[in-house]
Amino acid sequence: MAPVLAIARRVAIAVALVAINWAIVMVERDGYQDSYDGSVSPVDALYYTTVTLSTTGYGDITPVTTAARLTNALLVTPMRFLFVLVLVGTTIQVLTERSRDQFKVARWRSRVQDHVVVCGYGTKGRSAVRALRQRDIAPDQIVVVETDPDGVRQAASDGLVTVHGSSTSDSVLREAEVGKARAVIVAVSRDDTAVLTTLTIRQLAPDATVVAAVRESENADLLTQSGADSVITSSDAAGRLLGLATDSPRTVAVVEDLIAVGTGLDLLEREVTPAEVGRDPQSTGAPVLAVVRAGLTLPYDHPECTVLQPGDRLVYVASNNAGTPGAVPPHQ
Repeated sequence: MAPVLAIARRVAIAVALVAINWAIVMVERDGYQDSYDGSVSPVDALYYTTVTLSTTGYGDITPVTTAARLTNALLVTPMRFLFVLVLVGTTIQVLTERSRDQFKVARWRSRVQDHVVVCGYGTKGRSAVRALRQRDIAPDQIVVVETDPDGVRQAASDGLVTVHGSSTSDSVLREAEVGKARAVIVAVSRDDTAVLTTLTIRQLAPDATVVAAVRESENADLLTQSGADSVITSSDAAGRLLGLATDSPRTVAVVEDLIAVGTGLDLLEREVTPAEVGRDPQSTGAPVLAVVRAGLTLPYDHPECTVLQPGDRLVYVASNNAGTPGAVPPHQ
């Protein structure tokens, strides 16, 4: 709303200048002469005011008395300069802001690499960005692609790089430098848009990690076939937690704590160190939930997980509580 308010203020100033000048001419209209009929009516005074302030000056109405000429020289002329400055200043401000934005975008593009693109800045998109920020990812390493102008303004006010447009468009995703991104989060509001977005991303960024959210579980396979590395079904996940909470609210509290970052329990992933190769996963000092090997996620009790191999990745639980290790806040 800031640009609209700025323009509205400038328009108000211009209108006020016209009204003041009109009043001045009306007070001294006997000192003016109209070449058409000799007299100056209120409409003639308004006409004279507008052509004078806009520096058009047709010359058909002129000040003929000394007082009217002094008034024009000492009062109207400064108002004319102010009126022109208001109009020119609006143009200069728009051009300056546009040039500054273009410079910032050009500088960002020259430096960006391995950033994260977030398609959609609704509830899911904002939550994803909060999780990224909690993992110490800098704001200039997060690019938000959003069609809603209000969403773009919100993302910009949050310090993020923004691109206004549809995430299904090649040109919009290229503007977001998706080809240089290490990961893309698809958090759009419609499942069909998520599928089209994922297909477009895969054409432009075949090596990026693509994670997507869908509302309905029947669309999850379609998103996977479109190229998404991970698909989260929001309605199913919420439904499972609701059902689980009826008999096991503490379990839901643990799950929520695992999803949150920075306090309590954190669900993390890391690569196996050379010293851990050949050892049992549980001997690493943290509760290991799964081992990722050759693109497959194996549960902790899988027969092939008894010995860690080079290149394995561990999915484990870490505690960030300063107090009791592993403590989970009471269920509300």
